[in-house]
Amino acid sequence: MAFDVAGDEFFDWLGMTRQFREQHGATTFGLEAHLTFVREVAEGDPLRFESRLLGFDHKRIHFYLEMFQAREGYLAATYEALSVHVDAAARRTAPMPESLSHRLGEVMQAHARLERPWQVGHVISLAPPPGR
Repeated sequence: MAFDVAGDEFFDWLGMTRQFREQHGATTFGLEAHLTFVREVAEGDPLRFESRLLGFDHKRIHFYLEMFQAREGYLAATYEALSVHVDAAARRTAPMPESLSHRLGEVMQAHARLERPWQVGHVISLAPPPGR
């Protein structure tokens, strides 16, 4: 649930606010997600999230979130997901408005400079990740 809240805040920051969704009759649906648990947090621990845009096209948004235990600063969990832009009335995928695509382009340009986390694109397997 914490990643749902953090993801909503990230999408708001990207421009997919409640007002935007109402104005454009749009929403997003999750297509795929990958959650990794790195280290346990306890109930009541303060949490901090970092978010980044990994890619997008005219309908899809690929993003990544990290959850940190805020007091001690350790990475607790990661969440990689692919969402699709949807016409809410038709309940079908639809191209994003230009204003949203423009904003995503600005964010992508900045986030492209960040190091790609090792968890991104991770395949579920019994074999250890390469280099680990």
